[in-house]
Amino acid sequence: MSNEKRLSFSISALLFMAILFIIFTCLFIFKAEPHIPLLICVGFLAAVGAVKGHSWKDLESGIVSGIRNGVQPIIILCLIGILIGVWEYSGAIPTVTVYALNLIEPQHLLLTALFSCLVISSLVGSSFTTVSTIGVALIGVAAAAGVPLTWAAGAVICGACFGDKMSPMSDTTNFAAGVGELPIFKHIRHMAGTTIPALLITILLFFFMGRSLTAAPASTENIQAIINGIEGMVNISVFTLLSPLLVIVLAVRRTPVIPSLAAGIVSAGIFAALIQPDAGISSFLSAMQNGPVFSADTEAVEKILNRGGLQSMMGSVSLIIIAFALGGLMEKIGMITSLLEGVIKGIHTKGRLVFSTVSSSIGMNLATGEQYLSILIPGQSFKKLYDKLGIDRKHLSRSLEDGGTLINPMIPWGVSGAFMSTALGVPVIEYLPFVFFLYLSPLFSILFGFRK
Repeated sequence: MSNEKRLSFSISALLFMAILFIIFTCLFIFKAEPHIPLLICVGFLAAVGAVKGHSWKDLESGIVSGIRNGVQPIIILCLIGILIGVWEYSGAIPTVTVYALNLIEPQHLLLTALFSCLVISSLVGSSFTTVSTIGVALIGVAAAAGVPLTWAAGAVICGACFGDKMSPMSDTTNFAAGVGELPIFKHIRHMAGTTIPALLITILLFFFMGRSLTAAPASTENIQAIINGIEGMVNISVFTLLSPLLVIVLAVRRTPVIPSLAAGIVSAGIFAALIQPDAGISSFLSAMQNGPVFSADTEAVEKILNRGGLQSMMGSVSLIIIAFALGGLMEKIGMITSLLEGVIKGIHTKGRLVFSTVSSSIGMNLATGEQYLSILIPGQSFKKLYDKLGIDRKHLSRSLEDGGTLINPMIPWGVSGAFMSTALGVPVIEYLPFVFFLYLSPLFSILFGFRK
């Protein structure tokens, strides 16, 4: 890139602040969805690139390159939307919901959600699989039991992201260890230093929040009415759970995610035909496209049952396309490189280095909405500086995981944030205050970085 086209650190920082200003002003003041603010930022950066001498063909190649990186997440989101729809249709999610409503007291729902999602995510190493299976069902339970959905979503996401960070089955865990060139279990052991205190505080917070919930007689009657309503619409059977179990087993066996999700969709169709008396090819295809359509006596039952489908993910898909386009454009005009090179200058201590690594990963998440780039680009940029200062790279990989993997679900235009808000039916901005584990972990990472 020529000197005329190259952006200085100060200009890049100003542009980054301008992007954040546009996004946050539109989100919080004008209450806009994140799509249009991001699209405005794409136009803004394209204009800056043109002023700096980039041709439209050059800028367009950056946009297309960025979108190309989002193809796999887009396919996964589409399949998960279909999967949720067919699991509702086949009775898998309604069965989990009914069983849980019969067993779980409202006071214990938050901790139950946290620990059950934690266990599943540790086994499969995927927050997406965890949220789209037990997470969706638990949100239905919370809605029926009168538990605030923002609280329940926070508990589900905290538990689901635990496995994303700590499971040896997780792709991001292996990726962060690979970027830091560390053995996977050394990486996991070191992460326990920030994970355990963050998790303990999260458990305590959800425990006290749960104690504030009471099951009033009206709530108990409402739960029973919802159970009766679901049972009147769908055949409840333990055999419907074989499809989600298949997906979990395939994930544990490290089967690629797309074939695993496809197997879940096909198996759901088979079990629907065997268990649900009104199942048919036409209605199953409709559930894949738009989610099932059950006409229940109460709106609460319909909200639990009529979810998912390919179309339910289209808002998230369009958001991710725009976010990846913005990230590709930032990369093309040299803004990301300039920012990281500027941050690296003047770092001479472990504390500042860890702080800069976590901050850069968070900034990359905000800029691109992508977990892998928020691990890869800061990791490659800071790796040699850790070696130069004689700091073990385990601090690098932990910082990348805390600032990269865990921040993405807190960003409305992030891949994880877009998916989880759509799947659970709770906007990112609303569940954000309750994902304690996600922001406590990077905080501890920074604090421990300054410890000698």
